[in-house]
Amino acid sequence: MRAKSGTIHSKRRARTLKDAKGFRGARHRQYRMAKQSVVKAGVHAYNSRRQLKRQMRALWIVRINAAARLHGLSYSRLIHGLSEKGVALDRKALADIAFGDPLAFKTLCESAR
Repeated sequence: MRAKSGTIHSKRRARTLKDAKGFRGARHRQYRMAKQSVVKAGVHAYNSRRQLKRQMRALWIVRINAAARLHGLSYSRLIHGLSEKGVALDRKALADIAFGDPLAFKTLCESAR
C-alpha cells in the first residue's frame, strides 16, 4: 500500500502551500490549485526579472535624451560623440550624471560635440 501521509510528502505540500500564501481563494488553500498557481507565479517572476532590465535601460535612455536635448544634442549624437572620444560610461551612469549632476553632464555634452 502506498504511504500518503509521509513526512516528505507532507513537507513538499506544506512548502507549496507556504509559497502560495497571499493568493486569493482556493489558490492558497487547496494543494492542487496552489501548485498550479505557484508554478505560474514562478514563470511570471522569471519573465519579469528580464523585463525589468529592459524597462530600466529604456528609462535611462529617456533621461539621457531629455538632458542631452537641453544642451542641443540628440541622444544618438551624444552617444556617438562619446564613443568617438573614448568615454566609457554606460547608460546607467550617464542617466545618473544627467539626473544628479547637470554641470558634469554639460561638460560631457561639450566633449561629445
